[in-house]
Amino acid sequence: MDKGKSGVTTRQRRGAVSLLLAMVLLGVFPLDVLLPSFPALAEHFRSTPADIALSISLFAVGIAFAQLLIGPLSDVIGRKGLLLAGMSVSMLGALGCVMTSDYSLFLIFRVVQALGCGCFVLSQALVQDLFEGEERDRLRILMVTAGGIFISVSPLAGTFIQATLGWRGSFWVFIALSAVVLIKAWLFLENTRPTVSGTHTNFLTAYRRVLGDFDFVSYWLISAFAFACHFSFIVISPLIFMDRLQLSAYEFSLILLIYGAAYVTGGILASVLSRRITSGQQMVVGLSLILCAGVTMLYLSSNFALAPATVLIPMLICTAGTTIARPAATSRAMSLFPDNAGTSASAGSTIIFICGGLISALISLSPTNLQSTLGYSFVLLSGVALALNNRISRRARILQTGAIAQPGGD
Repeated sequence: MDKGKSGVTTRQRRGAVSLLLAMVLLGVFPLDVLLPSFPALAEHFRSTPADIALSISLFAVGIAFAQLLIGPLSDVIGRKGLLLAGMSVSMLGALGCVMTSDYSLFLIFRVVQALGCGCFVLSQALVQDLFEGEERDRLRILMVTAGGIFISVSPLAGTFIQATLGWRGSFWVFIALSAVVLIKAWLFLENTRPTVSGTHTNFLTAYRRVLGDFDFVSYWLISAFAFACHFSFIVISPLIFMDRLQLSAYEFSLILLIYGAAYVTGGILASVLSRRITSGQQMVVGLSLILCAGVTMLYLSSNFALAPATVLIPMLICTAGTTIARPAATSRAMSLFPDNAGTSASAGSTIIFICGGLISALISLSPTNLQSTLGYSFVLLSGVALALNNRISRRARILQTGAIAQPGGD
């Protein structure tokens, strides 16, 4: 049987691909799919929708805390055991949410579910462990594309689940999918440990090592800024389409389905470009598209009345750019510290989490003209990301010139 990187068989790699896509899908369920069930949850627990929204915030905090520990720990004890443990904990948390009728206990079980879901950060480390070269880059493109599609269809899926199974339905579906992921991980993964000598076992030392590298942080910031453009739109899209344009929940779901098509287009473009240009050039192309989307959105907001088309057209351009830029930046970042892939994934995910949350919150605080604010944000974020990419390129050229000038130097 053919073996690839680290002795991984072709069968294991194929199983790992389906496992990684299932993990991407699972990452959507605890947050996006549950949103249409807010009124039902508020009625069940005799609370307000604002109280139920607290469970989303606690869930996000729980994931952020868990992934900071899980990534470095996986560099020491291996990925498989942590993934199996995390999935088991998340299933117990989801089951507790279904069984309880007390709001305080519901919040506690949501935190337990979030702590287990922190193991999803291992997806990037698994890509680094099991794949290499163009195959690794194509898989990251596929994961970003799939994630965008899953997020886009999640409101429609959540509406359907709420109508057929009630608010408990999303938790039951999560448990079922988690069981599939757990079985796949048990069958297809080996609990390999780092083989590179000098692997850092101290959490703080490992984080200091990766976060002290300018290129590593810059690549993750480029990925984070590209993600923030997409995430900000997702966060404020209900305010634009349902509040301002008075679209129904079903019409809003259909709008996001159209938005999801941009991820497919962006994924195809990213796959084609990855075979023809370098990852640095891919980032320039993707970020330039985001910049173009920002300028287009500003032009449309100034010259036309707010309408679905005036928002969707620039967002389709932005999403294509995000799908092209993010995988290239992530691959560059993850390649810098292969012996600390878990720590690298956790650090990068935290950077993305913080940037996405803070930027989307700032945009939502200016409700007077969300469309213009979104456009200005795209221009600013893509501009800073392009500057970072240019700085990395100049540093690389300087280092290369120095190495050529002193071939025998110490």
